[in-house]
Order: sequence, then C-alpha cells, then structure tokens
Amino acid sequence: MKNEAMEYRGINHVALVCRDMKETVEFYRDVLEMPLVKTLDLPDGRGQHFFFDCGNGSTIAFFWFPDAPEAAPGIASMDRRPGASMVTAHASMNHLAISVPLEKFDAYAERLKKKGVRLHVLNHNDGPEHASTDIKPTTWIRSMYFADPNGIWMELAAFTRPFVAADVAHEPARYVDRERYLRRRRTAAPAEG
Repeated sequence: MKNEAMEYRGINHVALVCRDMKETVEFYRDVLEMPLVKTLDLPDGRGQHFFFDCGNGSTIAFFWFPDAPEAAPGIASMDRRPGASMVTAHASMNHLAISVPLEKFDAYAERLKKKGVRLHVLNHNDGPEHASTDIKPTTWIRSMYFADPNGIWMELAAFTRPFVAADVAHEPARYVDRERYLRRRRTAAPAEG
C-alpha cells in the first residue's frame, strides 16, 4: 500500500506577541476588519491570547505577556527606520503577508489610507527590476506594506498569475554560501560619495 502524502489545509494560526492587546484589537478588528473569533485570559496572570480570522480558516493569534521583553528591531523584527536593512535574525519573523483578492487590491489600499494607515505599494517583478511602483508584464505579486501598532511589518498581497514550473529556477543557498553572497552584495553596492 502506497503512503499518501500528508494533507495540508493552509495556516491554522501564526502566533505573534503584542505590547498592548487593546491597541492590537482596535487595529486588527476595527482598521483591518478581521473578526476577533477567540479570546483567552490565561490563569495565574500569565497573559492573554486573542485570535483574529484572516480568511479561509486561517487565524492570526496575538499573545500578550505582562513580562515580555521590549521589541528588538533588526533582530527579532524588521527595523523600519529610514535606510535600515530589512534583514532580521535567524528564527525571527521578518513580516506577515496575508492574501487579498487582486481585483480589490487598489480599493483596499485606498480604504486603509482613509483609516490613517501609512502604507506603500510595491509590485514585485521577475527579472532584474525586482520591485516597481507601476505594474509591469513581469509583475507576479502586488504588495502593500505597513506596520501594526506593535511594530510588526505587515503585507497585504495578491498574486497576479498562477505559478508555473519556471518559477522554481534557483538552487537553495546554504549557510556556507553566506560569504559569497556578501561579497556579491558589497560589489553591487553603489559607491558612497
């Protein structure tokens, strides 16, 4: 008897840590319009867990701990200061992307802007021009980026086309490849002046 492949049904939940649960609820429920579907107040003053529905049976969970360390941008989360690198540490969460319908992408961006969300839209492309503000024939995903009240970098994204075999075209890098990539990046960096 042949073993069947494991069956996956998407993300159940992603667990993130917030600094202020009320502020987080107001942003995710009221601004992003994600229904709050489950709340837990942990015993012995250990904190809270709240779950928001982000579509198709997936949820985003926020954990609030009264003794959680402060945020560490550039280590455990993306550093959003001007000119900062988007690099974060191993085992960190760089950003959270949630799918939205392509045909509603622009309307959703305008809706969030009207609610005071500071966002920027990038279209990610195949080829040398990785990202652009305009849609190109090579655009494969549209993304709007913004921060939540906890400093978590968020993305609402819409694929522009189905994936094809040619979309998997690169060998995966190994830890030992780091120096080769860093040399290439230093060589490609524009001269400061």
